[in-house]
Amino acid sequence: MTAQVVNKSDKKLWLAAIKPPMYSVAIMPIWVGTAIAVWEKNGINWSIFLTFITSAILILAWENISNDVFDSETGIDKNKHHSLVNLTGNKDLIFWLGNLCLFLGILGIVIISWWLQDLTVIGLILLCCFLGYLYQGPPFRLGYQGLGEILCFFAFGPLAISAAYYSQTKSWSINILIASIIIGITTTIILFCSHFHQVKDDLAAGKRSPIVRMGTKAGSQVLNWSCGIVFVLISICVGLGFFPVWTLLSFAGLPFAIYLCRHVSNHHDQPEKVSNCKFIAVYLHFFSGLLFGLGFVL
Repeated sequence: MTAQVVNKSDKKLWLAAIKPPMYSVAIMPIWVGTAIAVWEKNGINWSIFLTFITSAILILAWENISNDVFDSETGIDKNKHHSLVNLTGNKDLIFWLGNLCLFLGILGIVIISWWLQDLTVIGLILLCCFLGYLYQGPPFRLGYQGLGEILCFFAFGPLAISAAYYSQTKSWSINILIASIIIGITTTIILFCSHFHQVKDDLAAGKRSPIVRMGTKAGSQVLNWSCGIVFVLISICVGLGFFPVWTLLSFAGLPFAIYLCRHVSNHHDQPEKVSNCKFIAVYLHFFSGLLFGLGFVL
């Protein structure tokens, strides 16, 4: 019986370390950028789309894996049992596994650029990777200065979505810029929510996350405004004709936004109860983004 309990516990830790739900963060910018291209150009290059999705997942895997490696060096993850470094006890192995994911992801983007005979996409994605390294990697570690959310917004919003759109159209669009702001915000909300339950560990490691800087109460109020802005922007853009009316399907994610805001408002200063809020934010990001993109396709 004890062995079974330990085995189940290990499986939960490994699932928490791998973070399967979080990979919607990689998929959604590519999906939305491609969906807008389909709406505007009435066509899709499936080879580019599927290669881009695969590469985005691999690059995000690199970010998550290397984040565990770099955090292990600062001691901020000493109480994080689901850190890959803590689970394996082999930091070098995890480091090179992350680099392999990065290499394969970039290789996919290079192939797309070769198909297009254009270096724009690889340039945009390399910039995304650079922002990802600035967030977590030495000597920068800008996430420790509370700048992670800004980097996250640009990497997973304007840059990634523009790259996906350009890979299909080799052009630019005002609709892409506006849509990238929306997806950038919902992605950043996930990172923002990840700080509420670890204020004590962040302070001990010298990490000045936005929640450490402003406090959990003010953070919950910022979260309310951020969620509201997403749906207000979509409504305005539909009203002005920038987005098709079908993008209002994204409002199916509104219940997740309401639940997230109420949950954080009620438990913002209770780490054990608020620790799941980032996963609620993932549901908000996934369902609102999936249906937002579907609205363009329809």
